[in-house]
Amino acid sequence: MVRKKGSLILCGAFLFVAWNALLLLYLWGRPPIGRLGEGGGAEPGGKEEWGVGKGKGGRINLAGEVIRLAEEVEVQLETQKKLLKQIESNRAVWARQKDIGKRETDDTKDVKEQGVHQPQKPPLLLKVEGNDRDQTELKQTEKPVPTVASDSKLEQQQAVEKNEEIVENNEVATSVSSPEVVIPILVIACDRVTVKRSLDRLIQYRPSPELYPIIVSQDCGHGETARMIGSYGDQVTHIKQPDLGDIRVRPEHRKFQGYYKIARHYRWALNQVFNTFSHSTVVIVEDDLEVAPDFFEYFRALYPILSSDPSLWCVSAWNDNGRDALVDPSKAELLYRTDFFPGLGWMLLKDMWDELEPKWPSAFWDDWMRQPEQRKGRSCIRPEISRTITFGRKGVSLGQFFDQYLRYIKLNTEFVPFTKQDLSYLLKEKYEEKFIKEVYSAQLVKIEDLQQGGSLKGPGPFRVQYSSRDSFKVFARNLGVMDDLKSGVPRTGYRGVVSFLYRGRRVFLAPPEGWTQYDISWS
Repeated sequence: MVRKKGSLILCGAFLFVAWNALLLLYLWGRPPIGRLGEGGGAEPGGKEEWGVGKGKGGRINLAGEVIRLAEEVEVQLETQKKLLKQIESNRAVWARQKDIGKRETDDTKDVKEQGVHQPQKPPLLLKVEGNDRDQTELKQTEKPVPTVASDSKLEQQQAVEKNEEIVENNEVATSVSSPEVVIPILVIACDRVTVKRSLDRLIQYRPSPELYPIIVSQDCGHGETARMIGSYGDQVTHIKQPDLGDIRVRPEHRKFQGYYKIARHYRWALNQVFNTFSHSTVVIVEDDLEVAPDFFEYFRALYPILSSDPSLWCVSAWNDNGRDALVDPSKAELLYRTDFFPGLGWMLLKDMWDELEPKWPSAFWDDWMRQPEQRKGRSCIRPEISRTITFGRKGVSLGQFFDQYLRYIKLNTEFVPFTKQDLSYLLKEKYEEKFIKEVYSAQLVKIEDLQQGGSLKGPGPFRVQYSSRDSFKVFARNLGVMDDLKSGVPRTGYRGVVSFLYRGRRVFLAPPEGWTQYDISWS
């Protein structure tokens, strides 16, 4: 189509030039007006003044001849004007077609390059031997990229050479990424109108509505909360848990009815995300959580790690010991592995939900997640500085831990570009070797040394060793960290080690070297 329009334009231009050339030849070849038949030029000559016509004796009317010539020129100019208008209109159409053709060519070129360079693994290409989860996740999240055959052997050869160059330079893993996975945010809501605070921050910091759709799942049937959620229009998807009835429980558990309803709601909502909306992953927050500016960046960067390492089963935005005095404000980028399930803003994969859903508990789902039968020796990722804080003092837990711990959790305010960092240090083999070496090479000190501080030199790290459940709880209380254990696992603990700052010094509250497993009787 573009070539056809171009040919018409060229023909029009050629006709215009040819017409003017013929007109000039015609005018140039006419007999002279001044002295017709006497070989004179076209200028007035000799004894006859310009404008003086000849009589019957061969003289002509010069003024009439000029008028006639002017009329002919006017006719020719009108014809040329029409030609110019046609050329101009066709030129505009041709320009638009040319622009469309150029975009189509560029798009085709981009598709060709994507077809040549399309990687076969997640962006970080974090491959763990014997990991079938990696391949399964790829099938669920990657979208096929169409390929277009080259128009010539030369293009094919150039594409192959470029692909070989990228492979040789090992740039595939860092410069070419697969289509970005959609990471929905599931907001678990009930009867808190203050869900507005949570939604406002999520929408404020969300970089893309398409990549991070917000799904608000509401239980309780609370009208005012429903109207608040509805006021956000198409910025969120509002779904409602249909079963609002009470759950039959044992008489001694009647006071825990709320926990049963929460577990029921979680099960329904997660089934909606994975089975109805067909997402491959989700980040779960509750209606009393406020998120940090880099909340989305954090989960985007850690999705490949979670997908690649079978020893991980969640990513959490929460640090249970994340109070101001216990974290290093200069280490906003610092991340850890933890054996304790933190919750409070956490990422889950579909294949993990497929494992958990058939045995999902009727109540106390978070403590159930911390049991060894569910954890199976797997860990989560958590930050040094929390990417969420909770503002919901009132709830089914009746403010447990809120006044003593939760209200003091520090929310990160510095945007960390996690997606531009190498996070492979969080893979189990790399992390564990370095972590154990760092902990057990740290100077062993008594808790009194830390509290007095005068005899200690430098910022640490220092190690305080516990050997029993009671000694752990005593040391934890004195150092200001949370002292409760779930299935024998301390909050934030990894291999029994709890890492935190105490009066500006890095401290490891750790079991003796050679630790092998948690003792569930410590709960």
